[in-house]
Amino acid sequence: MNLEAALALLASPAPPSLAARVDAATGLADLQLVVDGPTGPLRVAFGQAGASLVAPAVTASPDDEHQFAEAFAARYPQRRLHRAPPGTPLPRALLSALSGGKTPRCDLSSCTPFQRAVLEKAAQIPRGQVRSYGWVAREVGHHGATRAVGTALGRNPVPVLVPCHRVVRTDGHIGNYALGPDAKRRLLAAEGVDLDELARLAASGARFTGVTTTGVFCLPTCHHVRRSTPAHRVMFPSAQLAADAGYRPCLSCRPAPVSTA
Repeated sequence: MNLEAALALLASPAPPSLAARVDAATGLADLQLVVDGPTGPLRVAFGQAGASLVAPAVTASPDDEHQFAEAFAARYPQRRLHRAPPGTPLPRALLSALSGGKTPRCDLSSCTPFQRAVLEKAAQIPRGQVRSYGWVAREVGHHGATRAVGTALGRNPVPVLVPCHRVVRTDGHIGNYALGPDAKRRLLAAEGVDLDELARLAASGARFTGVTTTGVFCLPTCHHVRRSTPAHRVMFPSAQLAADAGYRPCLSCRPAPVSTA
């Protein structure tokens, strides 16, 4: 190869797949893939800091990828987004999370400190259980900020992976969800949540479950309740009434504190 040909080769742009891999390896960009999720196809962006953006993939729409790229750019203006080169696997932790595993490492750098605290708390809710917006607000030190919690969850950049679908209204009803209420129901049902029972409890005003064999009261989906038999459960509309009846709060699900005055 003569000098002129060598210089021309050096000046030629790298193949797109190589450029994408280099950018991703150096933290300058994230990669995106369309994968099968528990509620249908999902478009997932991921990089060195973990999963950075998740949205439903409307594969029939030519504008879908462009809209996803715009949303990514708005959140991460200093990084690029590339299509993952052919054959690129989704990181094992993300694949496991989409199949019901634990929450993987996620990039929440685009969130405010409050939003991050809310999402990190949501990530701690066990699979198959639900908590209320009020519970999350209390856990993050902002008692009463239920509306702000709902807004933070609605802006979750990585739904499904950070399980904000496990947060329901304080009155027990399912409530809204970034991917829609139907998706929320499907996700909870797949985790073993009895949606009919939740609806029944919400309609009856029952908020807490006392277990007679342990003397503890819990949130209705707590694993301690699910291990008990219906004959050993007592329902209460408030934590105070449960405490007045001699039950103490569960240390696992941490139902609302009660007054001891």
